[in-house]
Amino acid sequence: MIKAVFFDWFSTLAHYDPPREQLQAQVLKELGFNVSQPVMQRALVLADKTLYAELAEVSMRNRTPEERMQVYLHHQQSILNNAGIDSSIELAEKTMRRARELNVSPRFALFDDVIPTVKLLKERQFIIGLLTNIHRGINDICKELGLEPFMDFIVSSGEAGADKPDPAIFRFALERANVDPAETVHVGDQYLQDVIGARNVGITPVFIDRFDVSSEVTDCARIRDLTELPAYLD
Repeated sequence: MIKAVFFDWFSTLAHYDPPREQLQAQVLKELGFNVSQPVMQRALVLADKTLYAELAEVSMRNRTPEERMQVYLHHQQSILNNAGIDSSIELAEKTMRRARELNVSPRFALFDDVIPTVKLLKERQFIIGLLTNIHRGINDICKELGLEPFMDFIVSSGEAGADKPDPAIFRFALERANVDPAETVHVGDQYLQDVIGARNVGITPVFIDRFDVSSEVTDCARIRDLTELPAYLD
């Protein structure tokens, strides 16, 4: 019987506010490129898949500042290429620098289905936890967004000393929840970090594909939004 539900943070529960696709489209327009927000959104998600696959091999915490900057630059270049722009590193750097100038203090917003879903899960007496590779500040963010009252615990990679998909962060969360892996579901949007990471410790993964770009994922439950989740918890 499922007793606990763990959630990933970015693109599972929350997105940037303003949305990344809006900011990127605005910057590209300034630079002479006309890219629609839907095209930009898809480009971002595809680039994220490549980025997170790379980070599953070597996490940011194990990279030098110079190496981290190269990762960010190549991610930005991948975003532009996926948007149909044949990008150089120089264009990627210019785009990333301008985006940071326009959004000095990035903020988060919850997806519309989050509060109704976690409220329902609490009413059904599930233990609810958050697992994120954000190193710090996530508790304050959850409090600001009104999510904290629904969370039984929040585990950041900084607290756990490990990033997903490292088994250590999942085991840390299992200890906080005081449940067995077989009693737990983990919901996330990245295959390697969330699906493989959870499965490697015996947790049942549920893959959330909000932007319908991962139809190749067929070896676990795949949902488009959180309203579909309760059906997998019975």
